Amino acid sequence: MACPDLKSKILRLVLVTAGVVCFAVPLTTAQQRKAQPPASLRLYVFDCGKLDIQDITPYQLTRAEIATNVMSVPCFLIAHPRGTLMWDVGAVPDRLIPAGGAGTLRSYGTSTRKLETQLSEIGYAPGDITYLSLSHFHWDHVGNANLFAGATWLVRKAERDVMFSDPPSTRTEPENFSALKNSKTSIITTPDYDVFGDGSVVIKSAPGHSPDHQVLFVHLARTGPVVLSGDLYHYPEERVLKKIPTTEFNREQSATSRAAVEAFLMRTHAQLWIEHDFTANAKLKKSPAYYD
Repeated sequence: MACPDLKSKILRLVLVTAGVVCFAVPLTTAQQRKAQPPASLRLYVFDCGKLDIQDITPYQLTRAEIATNVMSVPCFLIAHPRGTLMWDVGAVPDRLIPAGGAGTLRSYGTSTRKLETQLSEIGYAPGDITYLSLSHFHWDHVGNANLFAGATWLVRKAERDVMFSDPPSTRTEPENFSALKNSKTSIITTPDYDVFGDGSVVIKSAPGHSPDHQVLFVHLARTGPVVLSGDLYHYPEERVLKKIPTTEFNREQSATSRAAVEAFLMRTHAQLWIEHDFTANAKLKKSPAYYD
């Protein structure tokens, strides 16, 4: 067994006398040293599971037109010298993921890795996070929101309103973000919101998929500029074939937002990371590795 307190000679003597063998368990890196602010911007990608979408007709696509019907569910941590930002926090909350097994939500959302554990591996606890922002309120992006109720929540009014509407929207799981209702909140009122004040991390309005959906621009020194898509697109084939799902909150707004983001990508030469693109996401390096 692990020694409860290796510094206690009396306790060790009692254990040995009782015939119990104890041994030292080395502290993990995360336990030994809390993460320090990085010298330059970093982007961590976490594995937060997948969605096995059986009916893709709402996306106006056929099985023959797509590489896979499965969607990835990533979570992201942006570590800046001035603080940290969590962007999208998974579908299945950690509390539903059993040790050594898979957690399931709404039958087709699954995850085997807890977000809190992945953060711990790089020296962070939920309480260390400065800001939380979600691309939108749908259930597969807010699963672990309650973990970050101690952070400052960066949200647009229309999104917050729909999250706490009565009755609640059928497109989300209110119990997974209920703690945000009383958290420190900053309402974003401008199309672009510069999180750290230096232009390196900017939340950009892109409504349509939800009342005030948003995407995230991250300008990394070595990787270059990246836009995290939220659900601006789900399948990469939507982008290629210019298909807009029938289930959008406002399809006309979605078309306008897509055009604006595409123009922004052209101007900035940024990569677009489609968060639900299963094939592309599988190729991204996952935490504890990072992009800088």
